[in-house]
Amino acid sequence: MVIFRVTENINIKTTDGTLVSYVKLKNPSNLLNDTLYLTTYEDFNDLKSVFSQISEKYQAKVIVEKRVRELEYFPKELGISNENEFSNISNIKKRLKTKNKDYSKNLDYVSLLLKNKNNFVEDEIKATLKQDIKIAILGNLGFDIGEMIASCTALRILYEELKKKFKTVKIELFLNSSENKQFSRDKQIFSNQYFISNVAALSISVKKLFNYDYFIDTSLVTKQPYYNQLNYVDAWLYKFGIDFRKIAKERKYNTLDLSKYKPSKSVVEKFEELRLKGKILLFHPYSAHEKRSIPKDVARKMLKELLFKLKDYVIVSALSIDGVDDDAFVDLSRFSKNFLDFAYIISNVDNIITVDTSTYHISDIFFIPTIVLFTTENPLKRVSNYNYVKTVIIDDKSKNLSLFKFDDNSLVLNRFESWQKLKIGKIIKLLD
Repeated sequence: MVIFRVTENINIKTTDGTLVSYVKLKNPSNLLNDTLYLTTYEDFNDLKSVFSQISEKYQAKVIVEKRVRELEYFPKELGISNENEFSNISNIKKRLKTKNKDYSKNLDYVSLLLKNKNNFVEDEIKATLKQDIKIAILGNLGFDIGEMIASCTALRILYEELKKKFKTVKIELFLNSSENKQFSRDKQIFSNQYFISNVAALSISVKKLFNYDYFIDTSLVTKQPYYNQLNYVDAWLYKFGIDFRKIAKERKYNTLDLSKYKPSKSVVEKFEELRLKGKILLFHPYSAHEKRSIPKDVARKMLKELLFKLKDYVIVSALSIDGVDDDAFVDLSRFSKNFLDFAYIISNVDNIITVDTSTYHISDIFFIPTIVLFTTENPLKRVSNYNYVKTVIIDDKSKNLSLFKFDDNSLVLNRFESWQKLKIGKIIKLLD
């Protein structure tokens, strides 16, 4: 968390049109102030970048966090504490500057040296006599769709644990917004969770934070060593101050409330038409990350083989795949314009074959049997909570085609070269 003031009045517009207003500091002697602001470390850096693109007169000046935290009735922080984050990082950066090289600009190095003080949530709440509490979460719970869906699972578990003690628990989330081009998408994901009362944009005023009983600061969580060592759900449970080892696997399921989503008439009619032709298989060969994607020529070849061998399926894709002309293949990309559109498509298919994207995190919500083709990540970590996922692993170290011991459902193949050697018949068997 970074607390700061601005040197000039300015409004910043998010991608969904929300205005975040900043007003030059008034009454500087009063720290409980609606013209003092706070945000995450990442968002603060983004805000400074935005200011620098406008004019030198726009500056964000850091206020010593300790002074504000010492105010009476400052809300309690839940989970791993980021107390005095800006000053701690500033000191670490000085240590990372050497005569030969400057490592101070690399947040991965900086995060390694941050000391995490873990406050267990039960210890933080046990002395509270209130029956109704409000919690502010500052910052994004992950940045990729899959990360955010999994973090919602951890947040739901936190909500359930708090509900054991409190009559009402109101959780409000404030997302990074200063240069977040995916703000609208991120807001969609979190707004459709029943346990989140409101989703808004950072920054917020110091005075506003005092409306809450507790807060959680998500600054730099995704840079922490534990975030890379644990699966997403367990990493966020750890961040929230919950012993993830004591949480049963059966509780670690993903959720998404589509009750408020209204699909277009055309997509509803399209699925009604597809249902008359047979079972529906979603083929999702591309990721935003090139190393996770199937090469285009190979993806086209795979699709044609699937069409030839799966006569009882209609194959659909939410991505455009050129060079395939077959009545049994339907391009649904025109219906997939945002996150909720994509989730709706997934919820209406019978099976999925996908690369390592958000697809299988979403399919878990709707109990859709899914085969995931992995190239760069450890699937044991990624899919350990997913009962409907089978994995195919493209592995550099592997020499031969062999069964990988993951519920007897996974294949290990040579990475890159093996795309050409991948036998569709082996994949089809996993559909059974």
